[in-house]
Order: sequence, then structure tokens, then C-alpha cells
Amino acid sequence: MKLDILAIAAHPDDIELGCAGTLLASIAQGRSVGIVDLTRGELGTRGTPEIRAAEAQAAAKILGAQVRDNVGLPDGFFQNDKEHQLALIPYIRKYQPEIVLANAPEDRHPDHGKGASLIYDACFLAGLRQINTFDEYGNAQTAWRPKFIYHFTQDRYIKPDFVVDITPYWKKKEETIRAFRSQFYDPSSQEPNSYISSPEFLEFVEARSREHGHYIGVKYGEGFTTRRILGVDSLWSLI
Repeated sequence: MKLDILAIAAHPDDIELGCAGTLLASIAQGRSVGIVDLTRGELGTRGTPEIRAAEAQAAAKILGAQVRDNVGLPDGFFQNDKEHQLALIPYIRKYQPEIVLANAPEDRHPDHGKGASLIYDACFLAGLRQINTFDEYGNAQTAWRPKFIYHFTQDRYIKPDFVVDITPYWKKKEETIRAFRSQFYDPSSQEPNSYISSPEFLEFVEARSREHGHYIGVKYGEGFTTRRILGVDSLWSLI
């Protein structure tokens, strides 16, 4: 299954928080979208890996993603090394995305920065034909390198290189976030408090989106950074 966009991130819910609006906008434009989570989030303060897996699938259904996979790397302890690059490359080759959306290059949670580096390097290595990988049926895979990699912003402020207008999709983005009921604010929950479980955290997520939207004169936006210079064929493409 070839996809237009593959969003890859360290934990289930990273994508919902960071780029769900952009994915929703892309789907509305007829683009095919998939998600790959690097870990099961098993070190999370609240919930269990099984609960989070079910929540991740529920969020993907709300989003309208065509697929959602999990690489199964160790939460908190994966590295940007050969072992973990070779674990991720088969997913990049399987879905052959034109665009990859990835974690922020640096952030409060160290997995986010590590994830950004791992994803970036694995995307490059996936294009080298001398690296042999196989799909789940044992078939040899063809080398594939995505054309573009963009990093969404997360907890820490990073000035975006560009912002996507997600105003029409904000409510649906909220739904995808709230699909992770074990992780975010729920006054009836008996789970211990965590950094992201307060009502203030969700207010912060909205405030950040409003801030990004303000930059481009809309209500809600999602900001991204890029390691490459963006090119356009017309000044009107920048509007």
C-alpha cells in the first residue's frame, strides 16, 4: 500500500497532539495517510500498553488513517542506531510515502528528539538498495526514500518554518486526542496524575495551535520545521 503521507512518532498520541490537523486536512484533499508509532508507550504513567493500543486504533479511525502500525521499539530506551534503523526501514519501504511527518528535533521528552533523528536517518537509509529488508511475508523490499521530511512541534517552543491552517479540522483533532482517554484529563479516572493529565495541558495544546494560527492569520494552525530549504514556483504559493 503506497501512501502519500506517513506520520511516524515515538509514542501513541504524539501524532494526534502534533499533526492530526494537518493529516485531517490532507485526507480532505484526497491524500492517503498512515501512522507508525515507534513504541507502545509502555513507560507511561497512566494506562497500559494494551489500553493505549486500543486507543491508538480508535484515534486512527476518527482521523481516517488508512493504516496504523507499531514498530515495538523499547519506550525510553530506543536509540538512533543500526538495530533500530533496520527495524524502522521496512515500514518506510512498505508504505513508500512521499512525505514523512516526524517528532520535534528536541523536546521535553528525550524520546521525541531521539525519534526525530532515528526517523530522519532511517528515511535516508531506506533509499539505499544495498540494505536488504523484507516484508512481513518474507518478500524482499525495494529501496525507497521519501521526498520530504517535516518535524511537527511538541511541548517545547520551536519557531516553525511553516504553518498549516487546520481551522476547519480543530474539533476533529480534539476528538483524536481525547480518544486517548487513559492519558488525558478525565475527572472520573483513578489513574495517578501525570504531566499531560491536567485540564491545563489540553488548554496549552489549544493555545499553541491558536498561536500558530495567529502567525498566518487564521484561528488554528500546526507548525513544522524542516532541514531543507523550501522551494516554490510562484510567490502566490506562499499565500
